[in-house]
Amino acid sequence: MAFELSAESAAEYEEELTRLRQEHRDLDDAIEALMQLSGGDRLQVQRLKKRKLSLRDRITFLEDQLTPDIIA
Repeated sequence: MAFELSAESAAEYEEELTRLRQEHRDLDDAIEALMQLSGGDRLQVQRLKKRKLSLRDRITFLEDQLTPDIIA
């Protein structure tokens, strides 16, 4: 039995995806900037990378929810 999203839920997921993708890109920039600094805070870089991974997991989940299952 397939689960289908309502149009409203799909729109909410799309909005969240857009926001999460932007945050993911912003984290890329922040990590790069911290690593460019001589003596950049390694702990802070680790935390940002961990946050980036959790965002990637959420993005993947939402993309999977929006992609219809194809039964071959």
